[in-house]
Amino acid sequence: MKFAYYIYKKYRMDYEKKYVRHTPMCLECGSRIRYGRTDKKFCCDECKTSYHNNQARAGRTFRNKVIAIINRNYEILNELIRSGVTSADLMDLTAAGFTPGIVTSYRRYGKHDEFTCYDIKYVMTKTRLFSIMKIQNLSVNLRAGMETED
Repeated sequence: MKFAYYIYKKYRMDYEKKYVRHTPMCLECGSRIRYGRTDKKFCCDECKTSYHNNQARAGRTFRNKVIAIINRNYEILNELIRSGVTSADLMDLTAAGFTPGIVTSYRRYGKHDEFTCYDIKYVMTKTRLFSIMKIQNLSVNLRAGMETED
């Protein structure tokens, strides 16, 4: 008889473990969600709105930082062009605030890489920037590109 009691007790323990409710945590405030569906992510509408606003704000902040870096690079390159400089040391440019990894476009031509920052193109090696120049007739090229998309 002791054997049958042991099996019943073991089965009963498994049954109780099977239906233990998992209480999730709110993604915004971290409090336990004690009601509703078990896959709920937020404790209230305010937390849900706040969470999604913070996510959108983080994306906008990142994009604004990248745009600011591109604009700073453009100012530095434009100043070099106004000064008549077509080649510059990369270390000097980075000391002035140039960020070489942030560009608006990139192309590989044979053995060299050509980068653009809006309407300024240049060739970059590990130590120098060469052939810094404005792209001529960029507005004509952009209009032609828009017409072909239609």
